[in-house]
Parts: sequence; structure tokens; C-alpha cells
Amino acid sequence: MSLKQQISDDMKAAMRARETARLGAIRLLLAAMKQREVDERIELTDADVVAIIEKMMKQRRDSISQYEAAGRQDLADVEKFEMTVLQAYMPQQLSEDEITAAVAEAVTATGAAGPQDMGKVMGVLKAKLAGRADMGKVSALIKAQLAK
Repeated sequence: MSLKQQISDDMKAAMRARETARLGAIRLLLAAMKQREVDERIELTDADVVAIIEKMMKQRRDSISQYEAAGRQDLADVEKFEMTVLQAYMPQQLSEDEITAAVAEAVTATGAAGPQDMGKVMGVLKAKLAGRADMGKVSALIKAQLAK
């Protein structure tokens, strides 16, 4: 079953169970998916759906930090719930050790010598780790590795 179909089925299940908060989060995701399909006139693959989910999760993280800074914990809690719903559709996350090993392997494979080669390493890892690791953390690990 494709990820797109699974999300659609989960929406129907949330409707039947009258889970309004979960239904709202799934509908936001489906709307973003449909918007991209219409805009680009394409049929989304699982990788495309994962990219959309990553973008939505990044937006939620930004919103949470802003809401908490403004003292609006009620709104931050809504965003956190939406993140947990979205997280369910992401592939299994890699451990810190697996990410570190992948970074070391990519640095060796590209022959990166310093910070100026970060783009090369990031290009290799982005395709390999998409959806399975926080690319912000990966970027920090690359910087640390290349600074040695």
C-alpha cells in the first residue's frame, strides 16, 4: 500500500472514530499533497509525500518555538499533536551512531578535505538519509567532521 493510500485510509478511520484533532491534521496533510499534485501536474510518489511531511514538520517545529516564546502553550500543544500525527507517516528514524557512520562514509567517499566541500557531502547524504534523519543534525555532524 502506498503512503498516499495509507493516509487516505487513516482519514476515513479518523472520521469514523470521530477523532476531530487527528482528522484535522490528516486533512492538512492531504490538502498539501493535493496542492502539490495540482500545481505540478504530477502523481506523488512515497518520496514526494515524505518530503511534504518533512516540510510540514519543520513548520510545526518553528510554530511551536514561536508559540512557546509568546506564552501560548495551548497553541503549542495543538502543533505538537499535529507533529505526532505527521511523525507516524515518516520512515523509521536512524540512530545517532548510524548517522555518524553515514557522515564519515560520505566524507571519505567524496574526498572532502574541509568546510568548502560541505556541499558535496551534503548532496550525497541528502538522497541517502531523506526522511530518516534530521538534516539539521546531519549538517552539524558534517561541519564537525570537516573541521577536524
